[in-house]
Amino acid sequence: MDTTIKQRAPRNRTLELSESEKFFYAKELLRSPLPKDADKLLNQIVCGDALAVCPELPKAFVDLLILDPPYNLDKKFGGEHFREMTLAEYEKWFESWFIKMLPTLKPNATLYVCGDWKSSAALHRVLERHVTVRNRITWEREKGRGAKANWKNASEDIWFCTLSNDYHFDVEAVKLKRKVIAPYRENGLPKDWDETDDGDFRLTHPSNLWTDLTVPFWSMPENTDHPTQKPEKLIAKLMLASSRAGDFVFDPFLGSGTTAAVAKKLGRNFLGIELNETYACLAAKRVELAESGKSVQGYSGGFFWERNTLAMQGRETKNDFDRQPVLLENTTTYKVKAKRRA
Repeated sequence: MDTTIKQRAPRNRTLELSESEKFFYAKELLRSPLPKDADKLLNQIVCGDALAVCPELPKAFVDLLILDPPYNLDKKFGGEHFREMTLAEYEKWFESWFIKMLPTLKPNATLYVCGDWKSSAALHRVLERHVTVRNRITWEREKGRGAKANWKNASEDIWFCTLSNDYHFDVEAVKLKRKVIAPYRENGLPKDWDETDDGDFRLTHPSNLWTDLTVPFWSMPENTDHPTQKPEKLIAKLMLASSRAGDFVFDPFLGSGTTAAVAKKLGRNFLGIELNETYACLAAKRVELAESGKSVQGYSGGFFWERNTLAMQGRETKNDFDRQPVLLENTTTYKVKAKRRA
């Protein structure tokens, strides 16, 4: 008798556009010349070159700027090709357009600037000349190829900056819920952790070292074919920490639309600019999908969770997709049962 267990092939969830969808969304995109009124830019996606479009934007309308420019690498983005420069050339290139974006920021605005190890130092030098640099976040990309003659490149930087000392930061909104490994008690009661029927957990303050992120891959609903797509969970951390509901978030290198989709899910307004029309249309589709599906993988119950914690998150039912052996975080609301153990 054949006792071989046949497993269903994992589902490929890469988000794509049909030709009819691209035709539809392309008509909805804004293009230059842009409206001068910031209200007419609310929740819009611009198809165009951010460096050329920026002078058309209104003054002082942005609460949170998320900058994820091309890293100093040879990289293709759709039909565009970014070519590596010397570090000095990259620094000059970044500063040439970065200073033109500063007038779009409100006096109490926050900005986050992404970079890899090659470009991060150049970004820092420019940022120090024009804004207040408050911290450098380093996050782990758990994917990546190994190297035989070098250390595996598995991290990226995000520079946390503000225009002034008057800025918004909500530490309570970005706490990380961790499984308690050594549950210490005082007078028989949990000290600095919660005991629930679903497990023992501790809420920890967010640090500038993030190891709980999963880079989008083939089985995640947010995954696209964009070569440098950021996780929704990462953008959600930046947005929840440094903006309020209804604030205006600006992403001039929108890519496949992660910032726009997360803004829609978290109740923020957004403006995104993307040069490649296909990616701009994909971003518009993700925004539309976010209107009905507001979950962010790895964020539930008002907390962020470590990777591989689906079983700890109190989910009552799991479908076949959830049982696939992949790095998935929960996408539903976490419910704590308040009973204490006997």
